[in-house]
Amino acid sequence: MELTFRAATRDDVPVIVAMLADDALGHQREAYADPLPEFYYTAFAAIQADAHNELMVAEGEGRIVGTLQLTFIPYLTFKGGTRAQVEAVRVHRDFRGRGLGRRFFEWAIERAKGRDCHVVQLTTNKQRDRARDFYDALGFEATHDGMKLYLKPW
Repeated sequence: MELTFRAATRDDVPVIVAMLADDALGHQREAYADPLPEFYYTAFAAIQADAHNELMVAEGEGRIVGTLQLTFIPYLTFKGGTRAQVEAVRVHRDFRGRGLGRRFFEWAIERAKGRDCHVVQLTTNKQRDRARDFYDALGFEATHDGMKLYLKPW
């Protein structure tokens, strides 16, 4: 399948949120509805206005088949390096297992190189065994333990 990677638009937000909500974990923390709650559009506007954030979609066969968010984080460590943080990765359920996720990540890694990042990092929920295997196969290493302190309930 031919894929196109592009920045998400406001019109894409309902499709993106539907993908984010389309699994057991996402269903618990997202509020997908028609019409979509305004807070998703508010978040999209903030992401779009921030030069350090890119909400991306993958298109194939005339529709959105995947999404991910890249955040470029400047640091003093690593001699003032920049990290690329990957979040909110989803491939539409109808297109999983066809190599689209790998191609999207290869694109994202090249994007990070183009922004002169020294590392690409991500977190994944410990319940997502298949995702962990996927990231391992891409060459990611579990070098750190991630910890979170939730300040609000989902």
